[in-house]
Parts: sequence; structure tokens; C-alpha cells
Amino acid sequence: MKTSARNMLAGTISKITKGAVNSEVLLRTAGGDEVAAIITNGSVDAMGLKDGMKAYALVKASWIILGKELDKSRISTRNILCGVVESIHEGSVNDEVSIKLPGGELLTGVITDGSLHRLELHIGERVCAAFKASSVIVAVD
Repeated sequence: MKTSARNMLAGTISKITKGAVNSEVLLRTAGGDEVAAIITNGSVDAMGLKDGMKAYALVKASWIILGKELDKSRISTRNILCGVVESIHEGSVNDEVSIKLPGGELLTGVITDGSLHRLELHIGERVCAAFKASSVIVAVD
């Protein structure tokens, strides 16, 4: 599968909760993290999603919010995955930061250069990535 979304986390659907219009799809990654996605019931039905099914959580790098100690914060963002800064690619306006999650997956976020320096991010440092459940695209083969 080819996609323009930078982040593709493979896993297994652990739970689907249907609402009136949307469903919450929980996906357990190969590394053990849980990712929540909010998608329409029509998408759940069209893709034939079921518990135990292999799927992917796609998240664009620009939808990732980076911060320190976000796992201790009380914020409305459903997905907070923490790891260690694996690489930083600095640009004149935006920077790309890749985080190695405990299970070995990489999660990349694009943030402003000012944010990188304000957060004082460095390779090897612990950092968290936050993204809304509505920013997750669910895909299957």
C-alpha cells in the first residue's frame, strides 16, 4: 500500500464501538500501543472491519503534536504515544522529528523550527506525540 500519510502503524483491531453516525475503532499496534480512530459507520461497513482484523492507522505528520510529558497531561487528544527522538531533520521553517516508540515503530511529526527550539528537543530524549482520534485514517489490505 502506498499513501501520502507519513505514519502507518500496523496492528490488529481490538474493539469497535458503533455510535449513531460514527464508530470508535481501537487498534493495537504490533509494538503494543493502542490507537483510537473515529470513522463513519459507513466506512466500518464498507471495509468490513471486525475485531481481530489486521489494519493500519494512518496519520499525517502535520497532524502530530509533540510535547514533553504529555502522557501526564489532561488533554482531550485521545492518542498520546511516547518514545525517544530518533532523528531530527531541520529546515528553515519546519522541522521533521521522528520518534521511536517502545515497540520499535517510528512516528514522525512536522513542527515549526521555533517549536523545536522552544521544546529543546534532542536525539535520544523522551518525547510524546499526540493526535486526535478523528485524525486517524483506518486502512486495510
